[in-house]
Amino acid sequence: MRAIILAAGRGSRMGASTEERHKCLMKVRGKRLIDWQLEALQACGLNEIGVVTGYRSSDLKEFNLKEFNNSRWHQTNMVISLTKANEWLSTSSCLVTYSDIFYMSSAIELLLNCKNNIAITYDKNWLNLWKNRFSDPLSDAESFKTNSSGMITEIGRKPSHVEEVEGQYMGLLKFSPTGWKTCSEMIEQLPVEERNTLHM
Repeated sequence: MRAIILAAGRGSRMGASTEERHKCLMKVRGKRLIDWQLEALQACGLNEIGVVTGYRSSDLKEFNLKEFNNSRWHQTNMVISLTKANEWLSTSSCLVTYSDIFYMSSAIELLLNCKNNIAITYDKNWLNLWKNRFSDPLSDAESFKTNSSGMITEIGRKPSHVEEVEGQYMGLLKFSPTGWKTCSEMIEQLPVEERNTLHM
């Protein structure tokens, strides 16, 4: 299995912090986000790692990762950035991670052990974290519901009640080539305008 870090966007929610450095070079607990990620990925045996670049791509050269570039990063969303790594996604299973998050290797192991063609990690204990971040946790949360088989039945809608949120998507997912083929075919059927603004 390979890993792909999505690092094309600027991270505008971080404000001026990303004007002079890439968002994945921001530090958490004294370590850059990308260092946390590479350490967790490599601890799980994922040594073939690629990165989709765009904004401040030269900041990421030092890591010597396989580079896929989204030159239109400022006009498109993360899904289009992901399609730039089609060469890998269509030929081998890939773990995909946002570049502005950090996680432990245990989260990666959950995905590695999952046999489904498309799988994501989510945080069931989201509410405590969101309460620390926002006076109204629902102001930034998205709906998330699963069925008894663990399949997602709803995700991404603006929730009106906490009961509509079983967890929050973490920005860490996995595709098999079969799963990616299904997704890419759906993406290609969308009008260009919708494709460019599509959220993960």
